Amino acid sequence: MQKKFGGSAIFLDRSDINTDEIIPAKYLTEVTKEALTPYILEDLTLTGFDPKGDALKNAGVVISRENFGCGSSREHAPWVFEVNDVHTIIAESYARIFRQNMFNCGMLAIELPKEDIDQLIALQQNGKVEIAVDLEGQQIIATAGCEEKSFSFAVSPFDKALVNAGGWVEFADARY
Repeated sequence: MQKKFGGSAIFLDRSDINTDEIIPAKYLTEVTKEALTPYILEDLTLTGFDPKGDALKNAGVVISRENFGCGSSREHAPWVFEVNDVHTIIAESYARIFRQNMFNCGMLAIELPKEDIDQLIALQQNGKVEIAVDLEGQQIIATAGCEEKSFSFAVSPFDKALVNAGGWVEFADARY
């Protein structure tokens, strides 16, 4: 499956969003990734956020703060984003294992400094924020209303190769 990077953004304006909030542990017994779909961010408590609302259903990008994906080192956390067609997460920083699990699944975990995240969050004042991702150029372009902002990000050549291959399994299959 070819993944789409970018799209409508939702904002989870909080640090330390953990894997139990991303996908509650009670669903980890599901036998397919697809079975996780309705439970995305079910236990996240954040003012103004409704995990069953249309904003999440139409999102392709999550924008958040520091230490995103902290907590248990479960692959289910990136999987629940993947099966909900959210293939790009932009945050100030990530828990190490969550970040690597994103790339292992062929998804993007983009890190931006606090000042850039603040600018992205401020763009919401102009309306719905759309994010375009240029992986090769390592740039994102955010637009809302008539305003457009561009941000550079870094991703290692290996992580970029994982994303381009579609994930670790596809990367390994093509090379070994």
